[in-house]
Amino acid sequence: MSRYHCAIVVAAAMAAMSAMASPQGDDTKQAVLTQQALERTVTALDTRFFGAFNTCDQPGQLDEHAAMIDPNLEFYHDNGGVTWTRKEYMERTRQNVCGHFRRKLVPGTLQVYPIKDFGAIEEGEQDFCDLKTDECFGAAHFMLVWHRTASGWQVTRAFSYGHHALGK
Repeated sequence: MSRYHCAIVVAAAMAAMSAMASPQGDDTKQAVLTQQALERTVTALDTRFFGAFNTCDQPGQLDEHAAMIDPNLEFYHDNGGVTWTRKEYMERTRQNVCGHFRRKLVPGTLQVYPIKDFGAIEEGEQDFCDLKTDECFGAAHFMLVWHRTASGWQVTRAFSYGHHALGK
């Protein structure tokens, strides 16, 4: 085979490999864009969900918070035990949270993982701060399972664990 023919064969082979690699590269790029969009969505959901939680003593905010929770919520709390419904969770939130403390997401800890054909898992770390003094007194890990429905996103499972006091 002449050098000319070898060059043509090599060029054709490289073009074929490039064509085969391109869709894969596009898939990877699309996956990254999809993950970034999911992270933006869940970050916004976290802001809205806990914005209402943090101000649940104000008119309408407890209802706003409840609207983002599936009626069959399961909430697992290492110190408080298991809550099996949205109704029970909301009553405990009304009694123990509203007007007492706020939850603050620890910057840089939020992670988001897709759940195929369902929604996403959100996890991170959170601090709890007194509403009167704004002093943070405790911390914990959290995980929320978000379900994307036709009417919007709802939390179906929630975990708050590893609670500990924050030192001064």
